[in-house]
Amino acid sequence: MPLRLNPTFRDVLAAASRPLAGIWVCSGSPLVAEICAGSGLDWTLIDMEHSSHSLDSVLAQLQAVAAYPITPVVRVPIGDVVVIKQVLDLGAQNILVPMVSSVTDAERAVSAVRYPPRGIRGVGSALARSARWNRVDGYLDDADRHVSLFVQIETADGVEAAAEIAAVDGVDGVFVGPSDLAASMGLLGQQTHPEVRAAVLRAFDAVRATGKPVGVNAFDPDVADGYLAAGASFVLVGADVALLAHGSEALAARFVADA
Repeated sequence: MPLRLNPTFRDVLAAASRPLAGIWVCSGSPLVAEICAGSGLDWTLIDMEHSSHSLDSVLAQLQAVAAYPITPVVRVPIGDVVVIKQVLDLGAQNILVPMVSSVTDAERAVSAVRYPPRGIRGVGSALARSARWNRVDGYLDDADRHVSLFVQIETADGVEAAAEIAAVDGVDGVFVGPSDLAASMGLLGQQTHPEVRAAVLRAFDAVRATGKPVGVNAFDPDVADGYLAAGASFVLVGADVALLAHGSEALAARFVADA
């Protein structure tokens, strides 16, 4: 019997009646990913850029969360065609490419997720989980429908080019990264600085004007609320490792003398 794949993050966002809240998974643990998947949040970011994630651990996490009503997005460490091909072949349907600061960067990412003649993605559907080993009918001809691509703007140059980046055919949405954006503005570690937040909002306006969804990470609830009010369609509101760090610190403060 032919198999069906899940809706992409692009489709989930289009069908949503409210902004979607997500959690960052950096631990590399399939068990932690599964715990987060059962939280009731809408989406999860499996992050290969700032973590110990390997291809094997990404596969295990995709399998662990598959039984839950949460949409996984995999952030690749770099917009490299080989890495993107491998992650897609693992069965990731939703890719986030970091450090996209120009139309050229965005077009390269689009090319990497599309099969020829529209792109340069290597063909291996019979060998890969992406097409469930060719058990998904017509996967090669219809692969664009099963894959969504989001790009991350996180530099001052990227903010200035946000409208052009978002308008690239094949880019399904933009995610703004305030931490690296702050660094590029000479405000390292000050992602909630008024100038950084203003730059984020400029990116929001530029992306939304193209009709594409825009998201951001904001672990401070008040900051997240502000970005949601400004039109964010999807927000990361926490991370597995941060929750564990802060939760354990709170226990120490409560139960350990002089903590």
